[in-house]
Amino acid sequence: MATNLNMADASLRAESRLTERSQTTIPAAIRDALHLKPGEYIHYTLLAGGKVIMSRQEEEQDDAVISQFLTFLENDMIKNPQNIHQVPKAFWAGIKALTAGVEVDLDAPLTDD
Repeated sequence: MATNLNMADASLRAESRLTERSQTTIPAAIRDALHLKPGEYIHYTLLAGGKVIMSRQEEEQDDAVISQFLTFLENDMIKNPQNIHQVPKAFWAGIKALTAGVEVDLDAPLTDD
């Protein structure tokens, strides 16, 4: 796919800084123009000469390996329902003990910790 990139065609320009952890924030003007929401996927295309085209990925692409694994699990559950059991209460108690007092903010930026 040959793509001609002419900076005169740009309707919006923005910049951001790369952090020490190689992360960046997509500027608000770009997020708004692409109608990006948290959790959505972004597609990057690297062009010759080091230019990158960033676009909103319209559809979430399925991972073929995960899809095959989930199909395997589904088929096994249908063929062998006798192997499906409740998770023991002691298991859940152990999980609760291990995670007691741990709070996770999935929207917080990653830290070196």
